Amino acid sequence: MNPDGELAKLMATFPRAGTVEWIGIRSARRAPLAELEEVVAVAGVGLDGDHYASKNNGKRQVTLIQQEHLTAIAQILGTDDVRPESVRRNIVVSGINLYALRDRKFRIGEVSLEGAGTCDPCSRMEEVLGAGGYNAMRGHGGIVCRILEGGTIRIGDSLVA
Repeated sequence: MNPDGELAKLMATFPRAGTVEWIGIRSARRAPLAELEEVVAVAGVGLDGDHYASKNNGKRQVTLIQQEHLTAIAQILGTDDVRPESVRRNIVVSGINLYALRDRKFRIGEVSLEGAGTCDPCSRMEEVLGAGGYNAMRGHGGIVCRILEGGTIRIGDSLVA
């Protein structure tokens, strides 16, 4: 794609910044998520205290999901609400299309991240959300990211592409 072309310009234009609505980490693989007001993001490692944090610079250092997708998942399931801790993502944001951030660099507050791919649902969604939970999440699972520059992410921080 031509970086100066019209499509590149369209793909780089967002109507507004996103906002961090919720943060959670889990200390072990099947542990419940602990809700936090802020979390330290360590470059090349992950979120401090989260079981996915490692020194291998993997692509799943932090997971993000849109608040708007939690609403869509709830509607598909026919329920009033899907709580962030149920879908087991680290950060919930509102107001920005996360899928547009795949393969792009962006900032949340003082932290620089790079979208590394989609965060597809796992079979646990049937266990947590009930029958059909896996399919309800397909296309709504959010993205996985690498942390390029560390710092603290807080509730209310802006996500700027």
